[in-house]
Amino acid sequence: RWAREGAALALADRQANELAETATQARAAGATVSTHAVDVSDRTQVAQWAADAVAVHGRVTHLVNNAGVAIHGDFDELTIEEFEWLLGINFWGVLYGMKAFLPTLRLEPAAHIVNVSSIFGIVAPAGQSAYVTSKFAVRGLSEAVRHELAGTQVRLSVVHPGGVRTNIASGARYKDDIPPGARQALADRFAQLARLTPEQAAERITRGVLRNSPRIMVGNDARLIDFVQRLFPATYWNAMDRMLDTAKHRRAFAALVAAERAGQQPGDA
Repeated sequence: RWAREGAALALADRQANELAETATQARAAGATVSTHAVDVSDRTQVAQWAADAVAVHGRVTHLVNNAGVAIHGDFDELTIEEFEWLLGINFWGVLYGMKAFLPTLRLEPAAHIVNVSSIFGIVAPAGQSAYVTSKFAVRGLSEAVRHELAGTQVRLSVVHPGGVRTNIASGARYKDDIPPGARQALADRFAQLARLTPEQAAERITRGVLRNSPRIMVGNDARLIDFVQRLFPATYWNAMDRMLDTAKHRRAFAALVAAERAGQQPGDA
């Protein structure tokens, strides 16, 4: 989508095949593209990406911090190490990106930072304690830095997508003792709720950036959830639970896990 706007792109990813595929699509749309193997949880790699992007393209006008991962589990089920893994990508990756690129962005007559949070940076559903920690942190960091940048040539937008049909659910981490059937049930539930295509999300984000929108809500579900949270800032979860049957699905998931475990024989994977 940004290639069609005429942007040159310095694309970063730690997955070589996906990075190459995206680069091919962008070049087909007429963009000048460089690719960079980057793990955003490694600040040295992010700093090198920033330097390489300038070396290849001569300048940077926009930074999009979009990398994100998920992990399923209640707070008391997750280890500190699992929190650290997720926060390293979802939060520290954003902070490293901003630190590495902001000096270069300040050299431009007009520049823009785009940080992808989530609707779970506005509401906090059960079973997502690690994810919402990261996305609330991205929102808070983004809003504070945006206020600090007021009056400068650097704009900042924070993006709050609802359900977008990406592979974040299928690629999520699970506790080792969660059986395959239960994992598939969670992925199916996500697919049922995620109505928006990546292309539609990209279009909405691009329009928001072109309008210099400070907050970009992506999807009707995100707008509805945001509205409910504004109406009931302390008790919104009661309304969301009724709308989405969240408690029912959590009970069904627990029952499925128990049933699959009971059906396994000693020594089964």
